[in-house]
Amino acid sequence: MNFSGKKSMLLFFVFSALNSFGQDPEMADTMRSEGKIYVVVAIILLIFAGIIAYLFNLDRKVSGLEKKLMEKKEQ
Repeated sequence: MNFSGKKSMLLFFVFSALNSFGQDPEMADTMRSEGKIYVVVAIILLIFAGIIAYLFNLDRKVSGLEKKLMEKKEQ
């Protein structure tokens, strides 16, 4: 995609985003009034907590493998 195409796509997305700011968030108001918004927020937080825990666990495993690799190189 050339520069002109990228520029026009960027302008399209910017203007479509600006257009959505003027709209009334009816669905959010309905969910907030019924108390369902808290369920949605709790699920999103739970998903993020799971992703963060997975990344910390993965980092710990990779660090252990790097340490073993360095020890093996020294021998």
